[in-house]
Amino acid sequence: MLELRPNCECCDKDLPPEAADARICTFECTFCADCLENVLDGLCPNCGGNFAPRPIRPAAKLEKYPASTNRVLKAEGCGPRKAA
Repeated sequence: MLELRPNCECCDKDLPPEAADARICTFECTFCADCLENVLDGLCPNCGGNFAPRPIRPAAKLEKYPASTNRVLKAEGCGPRKAA
């Protein structure tokens, strides 16, 4: 089950479970669409993978399967992934 992390790892914008602009990679790294398009150049700075819109968990399921409250923020900041 997805964690549904509560914020963008780049700008710390709140991304509640119903956020249509939340994006995740295969490791559930979570970023907002604005950072993905304007800062990250479409690639995850953690794993180098691509992103997909984060699914929205139906409100009726949130009580039994709540979203995570653990905020993740890149301490070193984020930016386009550097070539290896």
